[in-house]
Parts: sequence; C-alpha cells; structure tokens
Amino acid sequence: MPDPYPQPVLDLLAAAGQRPVFEHGARLVSGSEMLGLVRRLAAGLRAAGIGPGLGVATMLGVNPEAFAVIVAGHVVGARVVGVRPGLSDGQLRHVLSQDVTAVVTDGVMNTDTTGPRTLTVTDLLTASADPLELLARPDDVARLIYTSGSTGNPKACAQTYAAMNAAWAARPQAWPPAIRELATRLSRYLVFGSLSSQVMMEYGVLTLAAGGTMVVADPPMFPDAITRLRASASVITVPRLRKLVAAQQKSPSDLSSLRALMVSGSPLEAARLREALDVLGPVVFHGYGQTETGMISMTTPFDVPGSVGFPPDVIDVEIRDDNGEPVPPGADGELYVRTPSQAAGYWADPAETAEVFVDGWVRTRDLGHFDADGRLYLVGRARDVIIVNANLYYAGPIERVLATHFRCRRGICGRHPG
Repeated sequence: MPDPYPQPVLDLLAAAGQRPVFEHGARLVSGSEMLGLVRRLAAGLRAAGIGPGLGVATMLGVNPEAFAVIVAGHVVGARVVGVRPGLSDGQLRHVLSQDVTAVVTDGVMNTDTTGPRTLTVTDLLTASADPLELLARPDDVARLIYTSGSTGNPKACAQTYAAMNAAWAARPQAWPPAIRELATRLSRYLVFGSLSSQVMMEYGVLTLAAGGTMVVADPPMFPDAITRLRASASVITVPRLRKLVAAQQKSPSDLSSLRALMVSGSPLEAARLREALDVLGPVVFHGYGQTETGMISMTTPFDVPGSVGFPPDVIDVEIRDDNGEPVPPGADGELYVRTPSQAAGYWADPAETAEVFVDGWVRTRDLGHFDADGRLYLVGRARDVIIVNANLYYAGPIERVLATHFRCRRGICGRHPG
C-alpha cells in the first residue's frame, strides 16, 4: 500500500535535494527549500486552527508558495479548495460558501468576501517549522476540484485522501506507457494560470517525479514563453494549439527546446493532430479525462491519430447503451469509467451525484467505441443532440462532416485541390 498522501510528494521533494524544482523569474527553489516552505506553511495552518475535515480555499498566483500551500493543506489533513481565476462574483461566492473555514491568499487575487477568514502566506510563514506530521484520514475529502461552470455554478468534485493515494503521478512504478514516454520530456515544464487546476498540478507532481523543474510563464503567451524560457513541455488547449500551429506556419519561432505539448479539455480532430505534428514535430500528447475521473487515457505522438489511446490496465471503461447495458465491440455508446483515483461524488449535491456516480462507475456523458485493438475513440457527447422530425441526431458526427467540408474548401483535406 502506498504511503499516505501527500507523503509521496514530500519524498520527491526530499529526493530532489538541491536540484531546482521551481523556477519563478530569477528565483530558483530547490527541493529542500520547497520542503522547508511546506513545513512552515503547515505549521502556520495548524496554528490557525486548520486541520482534518476543515475546508481551506487557495486564492494564489503561480509561484513556489502556491505549490507549497496546497501540499501543506494536505499535510494537515484539510479539504483544499482550489479557486481558479476568472470566476464571476456569484461563482466565487458559491465556492466560498461550501464549508470553507479560511482563504489563503498571497495578495495577488481579489478576496473581497464577508465569508471565510483570510490568511496570508506571509502570516503563515511566520510560524516555526515543525516536524511534518500527516494528519489526513483516508475517507476525508482531500480536495474539491471544480468543473468549468460554463452553464452556471461549477460543480465540486470531491476526491478523498484514499483516492489521492491511488493516483499515479508521484509513483513512477505506476506510470502507464504513455506517461512513461511523457515523463522523459518534462525537464522544464511550463506552468501558468493557476496551480488549483487539476491538470496543471498533476503534471507538476509528475515533473517532480521525472526529475524536472516547473517553470512559471508570466505572461503565458505562446510561442514566446516557450522560446524565452526554453520550455520542454506545457499544457495546451485545442484552440491554443491551433493558434500556435498557425503562428509557426506564418512566422516560425525557435521551438527547438519543445518536446511535449499535453493537449486537454476537448477532442482533437485527427486532421488537426496530423497538421500539428507536421508543423511542430512529434511533440503532441492528447490526454482524455474528466474532472470527475482524472486521466482516462493518453496518446503519444506515435499513436494512431483520431483515437484517445489505450486506457491503462487499472482503469475500467465500459461502452453502454441508453439503458445502461454493454454494447457489442465496435458499437458506439456512452462511456462508463471507473478509476482508482476518481472523485467520490459532488460536494453537497446528492442529486447530481446520484445521476453521475452509478454503482462505483462514473457516467462520462461521452460517446465512443473501442476498435479491434482496444483503442478508444470518442464520437460525441450524449447530451449534444439535435431533434429533427422527432429523430435524435448526435452533434459529433455532424460537426466532423462540416469540419471536413471546411478544410476541403480550403484545399487542406487531401481530397480536392481547393
């Protein structure tokens, strides 16, 4: 059984010793220094009365202290609530009203709230560094990770300490093949936006385990940040990937340091992937996952374009019909997923939890199928339907036809000269 979380992260920092694990402008923070920050911040949180079962929200910039606060929150066994930038006032009030005892801020972000009390990083660091004592209980919620909230208040996915123990990022012996390949390319991982992002933080821990350094991009402009900071890897969305490819086609920058772009957040069409590989080289990794489940599968630059790869052995994926029954191999259906580190449900939302978390499985609402070799393909969303004459048509296939037609009109689909 793995050591209680966050012991694996603490072990990585201790093993790093004097190696830089975080680069913020001219400031280099070694593994030993980061471990010292965690000790002091954990002592500060304990002195402030923060411990097991209590919620502590983080409203922090992207810096070494932000990483250390998150780890320190787990050391004292708190429920760490990451507040990402860009929330509306109403969404922020909603997040901070969900059993949050205190908000930790570095003064960079707005904390205008009459709810939880505010703790500053500066004040927490005045505490003397005590020996680290892990106070977490396995069934306690370790963190709340919020969905996008594009249609209203974001939903809070509650991940327990037991689930975080089962996560793969800090444990090289548990890495699936695609992650082992990715890990070789993380010498300088570009971080930006917010470390409360599930994806940003997971790859940050993976970078520690791979022996690399987290490098802060401020501002996070592509391709300038990659060139200026000699980054070897970063997370990128599909729209930003398209812009990067277009920029390289028009006026190429020196991206010779780049070895991995981890694309996430939305499907990456096969033709777009091939174009990106042609322009940028073999650097695109396409991750498929959800806030509720974590990573489900990942493709490397050498995999078949169009698929999302092979789910690792520890992840179960079933394709089911509208009645929840398994479909024959090759047939499309909804993906039901079960992962060792998935959320236990939505915080304080039993109705939505009952709808999505079913008998230990997570209903992804994604549609897809497996091919004969076991590769997973996504074809659309179960809720994205168009009703014509009382018939249901899924939007995914229609969107792909339209996208192909658009590329052909531009002469880049390979079928027509333009």
